[in-house]
Amino acid sequence: MEKLHMLEEARLKILEKHLEHDVRILCADGIVIEEDVVIGPGTVIEPGVVLLGETIIGENCVITSGSRIENCIIGDGTVINASQCYRSRIGNEVSIGPFSHIRPNSEIEDHVHIGDFVEVKNSTLGVGTSVSHLTYVGDSDVGRNVNFGCGCVTVNYDGVHKFRCKIGDDAFIGCNTNLVAPVEVGNKAFIAAGSTITDGIPDGDFAIARARQVNKQGLGAEKLKDRKRKF
Repeated sequence: MEKLHMLEEARLKILEKHLEHDVRILCADGIVIEEDVVIGPGTVIEPGVVLLGETIIGENCVITSGSRIENCIIGDGTVINASQCYRSRIGNEVSIGPFSHIRPNSEIEDHVHIGDFVEVKNSTLGVGTSVSHLTYVGDSDVGRNVNFGCGCVTVNYDGVHKFRCKIGDDAFIGCNTNLVAPVEVGNKAFIAAGSTITDGIPDGDFAIARARQVNKQGLGAEKLKDRKRKF
């Protein structure tokens, strides 16, 4: 019990240090901040946040409950919502989460939006890019103001080697797109939803890579004739 009491005293001492520097800690429950962490004034740290290593967080940020940040540099005005970030650099006025994962060696530039259930690994996302939900961006260099639709994947691994994708400024990546690396998408290129891209796309081009739909009359009902309804 004595050791636990000493650990709690040390934890609260670190929190008090940050409170003295105008960090906003409304409730200390479950907050773990290691000694070398730096937090700017005006930043809100909610209960249950874990900040580790040499993490630096700027001014007027919000780190919500359930977030874990390790050895990251985070700019001003950024919101990390119930997400995990490791060994990466995150810019100013970025929004991440909920339930996103920023893996090591990523650089998230200013005004980027990363939504729920997004994973970014060893990649750069340019200013103003939006990756809203259910997407994996790995080993990729992404330009400015790129929009990723739901369910996109950069297919970076062939079972033996890792490859990179390059995506230019102002590109639009439609929902459920697979970018099979190595592949380069040009500036202002548009990829139709449901495409699997294996060849480069020049600037300004429209790419569609999916089979043409064919409807077989009555075959659907035939295949479902033995299916039993639950209700």
